[in-house]
Amino acid sequence: MIRTPLRPLARILSARARGENPDSIERENIRLRQEKTRDRDRARAEGRLLLLGIAFTMAFTVIGGRMGLLAATEPSEPRTAASGAQILAGRADLTDRNGRILATNLLTHSLYAQPKDMIDPARVAGELARIFPDLDAKLLLARFTDGRSFMWVRRKLSPEQMQAVHDIGDPGLLFGPREMRLYPNGRLAAHVLGGASFGTEGVHSAEVIGTAGIEKYLDAQLRDPALEGKPVALSLDLTVQATTQEVLEAGMKMMNAKGAAAILLDVHTGEILSLVSLPDFDPNDRPQALLKGDPADSPLFNRAVQGVYELGSTFKIFAAAQALDLGLLESSSMVDANAPMVWGKHRIKEFENRNYGPLLSVRDVIVKSSNVGVANIALMIGAARQQDFLKSLGFFGPTQVELVEAAGAKPLIPKRWTDIVTITASYGHGMSASPMHLAAAYATIANGGKAVRPTLLRVDRPQDNPRVMSNDTAVKAIDMLRGVVTEGTASLGDVEGYQVAGKTGTADKPKATGGYYHDKVINTFASLFPAGDPKYVLIVTLDEPVETTGPVPRRTAGWTAVPVAAEITRRVAPLLGIRPIIEPAAADAVTLIRN
Repeated sequence: MIRTPLRPLARILSARARGENPDSIERENIRLRQEKTRDRDRARAEGRLLLLGIAFTMAFTVIGGRMGLLAATEPSEPRTAASGAQILAGRADLTDRNGRILATNLLTHSLYAQPKDMIDPARVAGELARIFPDLDAKLLLARFTDGRSFMWVRRKLSPEQMQAVHDIGDPGLLFGPREMRLYPNGRLAAHVLGGASFGTEGVHSAEVIGTAGIEKYLDAQLRDPALEGKPVALSLDLTVQATTQEVLEAGMKMMNAKGAAAILLDVHTGEILSLVSLPDFDPNDRPQALLKGDPADSPLFNRAVQGVYELGSTFKIFAAAQALDLGLLESSSMVDANAPMVWGKHRIKEFENRNYGPLLSVRDVIVKSSNVGVANIALMIGAARQQDFLKSLGFFGPTQVELVEAAGAKPLIPKRWTDIVTITASYGHGMSASPMHLAAAYATIANGGKAVRPTLLRVDRPQDNPRVMSNDTAVKAIDMLRGVVTEGTASLGDVEGYQVAGKTGTADKPKATGGYYHDKVINTFASLFPAGDPKYVLIVTLDEPVETTGPVPRRTAGWTAVPVAAEITRRVAPLLGIRPIIEPAAADAVTLIRN
């Protein structure tokens, strides 16, 4: 940098020539130089202050943001970083068809201990035993003092329990946040939901996995991060489910039954609007499975899906429908119904040794529930064709409903399909299936002859499955079933305004050692409504019912399962939006008019 001289010679000579003092030139130059230096230093200081201000602003912004993040975060204990698979947290909710919550997640805490950090293990053990009565103080103390560095105390804590543990004040007791599965409706739809538990567990999170029911069947889907928390809608209607459960529970008690099941199915979409199995349980506190004895004695046993029973006379409509569809008979065709029927060493008898013969029309065979009549129809069809038809209805394999229990509920089929099996199978003996199988088969008749696959997922569209029978055959079969209610064994099942059609079934329970009980039965009423345009199938099954209001105990389905099903229909039909049909009085009826 070239500095300007303080006493430039040219200016001094010029000033002397004008008679001025040259010293003023030097003073002026000194002043200008000082001002320039001052301006330069000021600009440099201002730049430094600006940079310092920006640095402080950024620092305080970062610190403030971090403090805000910490304030909004759940407090957690320090942990050591370690390699390993990340625990997948989060599980999609389950809702009914109308969006009401069936299963959701609840934030809770776990309690674990680091015994080496405890101040007073004996006091801690005593306090924990007081808070959690199921814990043993001596056992806890032994575990606290055996040299371990970590142990679980409780996997789930309520807020009250957490506060009580916090009040102990020992640094060796620590909490870890986690999600648990919550079923806000308690026992409602318990056998559908099944339940959930913890899988892979860490101190600060735990994997929620399904243990039974649809929770286990859809486990991978419910844990899929791609769902982004979107609920999975089931086909159930919570209101219809609650009503069905309430009526079925009351009916089971009134009929002195040890168990019961009910299924309500949309015949066009296959959607299950209600599935109840009793006795049931609370999936929030799922009981342990039975290790010995009859699995059906456990409340975990799903009678609607896992229960494989001889379903009795409910099968008779299948033989009649197949005979009509093959063109072998018409509804008015007469068949041999003379009882008893002798086939080899076997005698086929009617209920209470009645004889409806010598001849009955096909329609009356169903209305009167004639074993001999339907046996002769089955023999006309033949074993091979009978098997093919029952296979098309789904009776030779497990149902495809979205429950893990369904896969193991395969129908019990005789190894050899002889003529006597053809006879007994026609009236529901000699082979066993679940109520869910029966619901799908009756829905096939009700929807005009197309096969139905029951589903617990909301679909809202008709199924496009293969046709099993013609629409004309299905209409005739429905008319026969309507006759059972208006004229036959299910007269207690008629619900005014809703035109119920259906078939009763009473089957003796088989003994584990062989043979049958004479005082223990499985009763079923398979119904559909309204008969003029069927929309729903209702199956009600009672295990070992007995109606005792009369002088003699009555065990047939007409006295036990039928009235229970009628009350369910009466209660749920309005909930389903079905308008009652006012049937006109008979033309020859007499009406009394009072003035």
